Amino acid sequence: MAIRIDGKAISAQIREEIKEQTAAFVAERGYTPGLAVVIVGEDPASQVYVRNKALACEQVGFYSQVHRLPAETTQAELNALVDELNANQQIHGILVQLPLPKHLDETEVLLRIDPKKDVDAFHPYNVGKIMIGDYDFLPCTPAGVMALLERSGIDPAGKNCVVIGRSNIVGKPMAMLLLHANGTVTVCHSRTKNLAEVTREADILVVAIGRADFVGADMVKPGAVVIDVGMNRRADGKLTGDVNFAEVEPIASAITPVPGGVGPMTITMLLQNTLTAAKK
Repeated sequence: MAIRIDGKAISAQIREEIKEQTAAFVAERGYTPGLAVVIVGEDPASQVYVRNKALACEQVGFYSQVHRLPAETTQAELNALVDELNANQQIHGILVQLPLPKHLDETEVLLRIDPKKDVDAFHPYNVGKIMIGDYDFLPCTPAGVMALLERSGIDPAGKNCVVIGRSNIVGKPMAMLLLHANGTVTVCHSRTKNLAEVTREADILVVAIGRADFVGADMVKPGAVVIDVGMNRRADGKLTGDVNFAEVEPIASAITPVPGGVGPMTITMLLQNTLTAAKK
């Protein structure tokens, strides 16, 4: 039976460290790390994330601002707010909550954020730095996965690492981080042929495709480490990941549950990035 990798416990441990580092930083520098979160419209999931982010900032002693804009906000108005936050010396990290309403151009907004304040690490400048392995910030979810592996004593070096999913937010940066940690990395996606054959070769399998219970026992090598990044809602309202937990847990050596696995790490890594930005 697999060891359950407890994201809640590891996240709480890291937040405690960030809180201590923040207190030391404030004592030394005389100012507080600041994070600004911008949300446009009323997307319910986004509202929950934003509330959690503001709460997390408070817990570790950060200064935070939440800018709630109506759904009909224009591109010019949103751009003006980003410019204002770029210039605000109290703010070290800027996060624009995605998705934005359809009439707004996400790319234009992400390009407008000062790369030094881009704590989501979505700006092409930061993406490029991750590619070459000389980075200040990491995208929060892949960084959270790496922290879970490290604190669970799982070293990707020399292992076959398979990532299912090639999104810019999770799949691609995840592959790069495993590569920087000396893993041998394969990225699978919707066009991959014989997917189960490929995934059965994985010592470490990271699943980020947004399809409930997609990965079953037939896709996992006995003894593999399985990291489930998915967060889906079943018809009965229960949360589930991209991995069929009941099927896979008995054959894996370690596995992240959903909820309580990768999820809690994401905001924790955002806090880590904001502290890094303030130090810079």
